[in-house]
Amino acid sequence: MLPPHRWIGVVKWYCWKFIVVLAVVQLGGVNGQRMKDNMYTPMIGAHCFRRLNGTHVTGCSSNNGGSVGVLHVINSQEDIDFIVHKHPSPPYAPIVPPALYTRENILRLRDEAGPYVSVLVLMNNASGLEQFSQESRCPNQYSGLASAMRTHVEATADDEQRCSTDRPEDSWNPWGSGLLQEDFPFPIYYVADVSEMDKLIECYEKFNAYDLDRQHQRSLCSIEVKAFMSAAVSTEMCIRRSNTHSSLFPATKYCDPLQGKNVYATLFPRPPVPEEQRVEKPERIVLVSTRTDTTTMFDGVGIGAMDSVVPFAVLVSVAHFLSKALPRNDRNVLFVFFNGESYDYIGSQRFVYDLQSGAFPSRGTQTMPISMDNIELMIDIGTLDDLTDLHVYHAAPQPMALKLAEVLRKVNDKHKFGIQSGLPNLTTNLPPVSAQSFLRENISFPAVILTSKPGNRFYHSIYDDQENLRYRYGNHSKKYDFTVLEDLTLGDRRELYGPDSLQMRIRNASTLIGMSIYELLVGQAYLKQNGTNSVLIDEFLHCFLESADCPLFRATVKPETPRVYPAPPSRYISVHSSLTADSTGWTYRVLGLLLGQKVENVTKAECAALHLPYQWMAGYGGTGECRRTTQNMSLALSPAFLNETYDFTSYRYSTWTESTWSEMSARIFLRPSPSHETLTLSIGIVVMVISFVLVFLVNSRSDVLFNQGSTSSIPIATQPTQC
Repeated sequence: MLPPHRWIGVVKWYCWKFIVVLAVVQLGGVNGQRMKDNMYTPMIGAHCFRRLNGTHVTGCSSNNGGSVGVLHVINSQEDIDFIVHKHPSPPYAPIVPPALYTRENILRLRDEAGPYVSVLVLMNNASGLEQFSQESRCPNQYSGLASAMRTHVEATADDEQRCSTDRPEDSWNPWGSGLLQEDFPFPIYYVADVSEMDKLIECYEKFNAYDLDRQHQRSLCSIEVKAFMSAAVSTEMCIRRSNTHSSLFPATKYCDPLQGKNVYATLFPRPPVPEEQRVEKPERIVLVSTRTDTTTMFDGVGIGAMDSVVPFAVLVSVAHFLSKALPRNDRNVLFVFFNGESYDYIGSQRFVYDLQSGAFPSRGTQTMPISMDNIELMIDIGTLDDLTDLHVYHAAPQPMALKLAEVLRKVNDKHKFGIQSGLPNLTTNLPPVSAQSFLRENISFPAVILTSKPGNRFYHSIYDDQENLRYRYGNHSKKYDFTVLEDLTLGDRRELYGPDSLQMRIRNASTLIGMSIYELLVGQAYLKQNGTNSVLIDEFLHCFLESADCPLFRATVKPETPRVYPAPPSRYISVHSSLTADSTGWTYRVLGLLLGQKVENVTKAECAALHLPYQWMAGYGGTGECRRTTQNMSLALSPAFLNETYDFTSYRYSTWTESTWSEMSARIFLRPSPSHETLTLSIGIVVMVISFVLVFLVNSRSDVLFNQGSTSSIPIATQPTQC
């Protein structure tokens, strides 16, 4: 047993050792964090992600731990050749400008340079860009009427009427590259911010841009992108994996069905009916519809300005016009704003399914069900790339198609809107519109499509924005009430928006369509000199293209509601089953304001006591008002996910899902050269060997170093003697 003074020494030694170790850990943690911050620079951008359907997978994914590549700017075909043929320091992360982001170049990087490319970076540079669309030349090619007819009839001369990706001149998106339908084994990262682009270019030029053939001899600027997607192969495989679990492997979701909500409203209120009396009756309905969603390759980027916001604004204006202009009629008008149409008509397919099964409207509305037999006419508004040139399409002989085309020409001639509209086109090569879901069930369904010839060179892309429309916010709502109709005698309002403004072109087109529908319903022309409101259109575009913190949206909520984030609401359909997307909620509230009947002399408390469909909202003045509304929502989820035995290869319904992921991030850093890595490894080995030798020597001489095995010869102090 050690003597007491030795115990004290040992305790002191261990205490000092503990203090030193604690200090080293603290300092090491701080320095380690600083070192990490110095090594990596985070990037801000948008990720390409993975979607799946019944037979294929599309989109992008990184490796499980992230993908790393050496930055290499692509300015010409020679730069692509360098990666394909030379690649001295793979793997690479090509930085591609939009002008070179073509199908040929991207597929070449995937197929020919696949082993040498691990990341692809898309830079934001729209200057001089003439076209940029990753959508197919024939959107929704395998879910429309022509595809359904082809499954029953062998190829004939009628194939010439079908949209073909091989004939751009006859397609509905001539500028499409089809990259949205391709699968990439590496992540694609979009950098939009100028400062973020400067980081990449500065790092590349400082370390990578010179002496390319001997890149492997020095440290290089690289990027790491983490965007691993859980799903693979197809929707069917993904759902099967998600449903396979046990005690050892708990349930894990690998993908979610694309879903959202359709928004609809009736022109006139439909009375509640007791449940036992809710049977189909010969109610006459005119259905007017369009789509509200859009899509791009990248998460959270893309607002679909021309492809869907323009027809969206037109239909909202038409609905507002009819609510003010049309007296009570024996036919009601049902306005429907479909969601998820970019992915094989998810919203309209579910709408038709609900009509056929007696599930529309839902029981919660306490109204009579509506079936397809109740619909006398469907007017479906497609893309309106050219608002001065409207075309009418129908798939089967429809007298109302001829009538609509005739009324459009008549109203235009009377009011001098300057809009052309020729004879109806009878064809099965229909544009990608929601009416296709109805015509698949019955080609004789009374559907008429109103659209224009393709003119959007940025369809379903990040550049289909307000610049593509040449839209400039007028901001005149403080002076002009946007909830009333506009006097057509005021002219082209160039004092508000300038000459040939988008606001006035939409005003003219929506007024033309609204007056034409009025005449079809009433049987006589609209005689007043009122049209749709250009200020309403201006505010609507501002809200959905630039900022949700806008006068129109603020008028649809309660006066005390906090202001929202000043960014446009996303209109991608999403995968949320319970949450309502912001864009859907705003559509619902805007319809309540514009179509709802104002109830006079009612307080907020009295309006709340009335319950739905009465709603209290700020109104144009912002002080609050009560309105009896007719708008509602219905589920936009493909019927394919309602049947556990559904054949996912049948193309009957949309089968699109979105992969799940755990993390999305990107950062740049300096990848060390091979010589640097070798030196670091060598130093590590030398330090390890020296450590082993020192430990061996210390251990072998421990009895000498620590004086173990000997006892102290110093006597213990005794009590002092008494003097």
